[in-house]
Amino acid sequence: MTRGKITYRPARDELAYTFGGRLPVAHVRSGDILEVHTEDCFGGLVRGPGDLPSQVCRMPYLNPVSGPFFVEDAAPGDTLAVHLASVTPARAWGVSSTFPHFGALTSTSRTATLQPPLQERVWVYDIDQEAGLVRFHATDSDHSVDLPLDPMIGTIGVAPGGFEARSTIVADTHGGNLDTPQLRAGTTLYLGVRVHGAMLALGDGHARQGEGEACGVGVEIATVTTLAVEVIKGVPTVWPRLETDREIISIGCARPLEDAYRIAHHDLVAWTSELTGLDTLDAYQLISQAGRAPIGNVCDPDYTVLAAVDKTLLPEPGPAYDGVHGRLRQTVAGPR
Repeated sequence: MTRGKITYRPARDELAYTFGGRLPVAHVRSGDILEVHTEDCFGGLVRGPGDLPSQVCRMPYLNPVSGPFFVEDAAPGDTLAVHLASVTPARAWGVSSTFPHFGALTSTSRTATLQPPLQERVWVYDIDQEAGLVRFHATDSDHSVDLPLDPMIGTIGVAPGGFEARSTIVADTHGGNLDTPQLRAGTTLYLGVRVHGAMLALGDGHARQGEGEACGVGVEIATVTTLAVEVIKGVPTVWPRLETDREIISIGCARPLEDAYRIAHHDLVAWTSELTGLDTLDAYQLISQAGRAPIGNVCDPDYTVLAAVDKTLLPEPGPAYDGVHGRLRQTVAGPR
């Protein structure tokens, strides 16, 4: 099924800041492998402790993505499967920050208080790819600690329908700023197609991120990300879904947080019932006792919550989307 490999490295003025409203940078087809170079959420402008985001970045030019890619044969009502083969840091460092009116533990425009905003500060992390480590350095003491390198893509999605253009900072049914560590190598993402060509774009790599992304900023990195795509004709997907070798995962994006939780679990119960033939309430009971609910982020305009269940706990599940996860994994692995 493999048709070819496409490498895309955007110039700075080619980076996109919306899903929708952009012309495609390339056309791809089912089975194609893409090697996409992505920038970090600051566009590479925050490189050291003195580079405060409020001073070196310009709103709304944050969270750039590479793309969009027009996927041949993708039409509204289809599903686009995107398998992440590898997410590799493009530099030996990453950055994180706090900055005014952003993050879970500070005043924001939606949670207005009379307290002053948190101090703006930048942390620089060393990345050792060979050792698989990310080193945290405290800014107010000599403490440092090595954390596991766990590269992920924070923002990936397709164009929303209805002629909309959505900021890349927003997560919704089209994908977008999902900010979950589950978007790592080996994962297949399922996105409902809403416009002809799907218009896939991605960026906002993290060397790692804690569940919830409490301060609103992961260990931000530029990446070289390799992925494969396949169009699943005539099968709609309402909310983003993930599949790994071990789990199926539904994603909900909303405010308040409990609505994101409800969306994800409603979708996972329905998906489980569809794959296994379980009665809806039996599936609901099983997910209630065996499921996991990792939080993606609690800082962006819409919060992200996941609902996950181990496939081995499901009674003889049929392959999700006719086994596309395994096919794409084999596609990127190449002939044996």
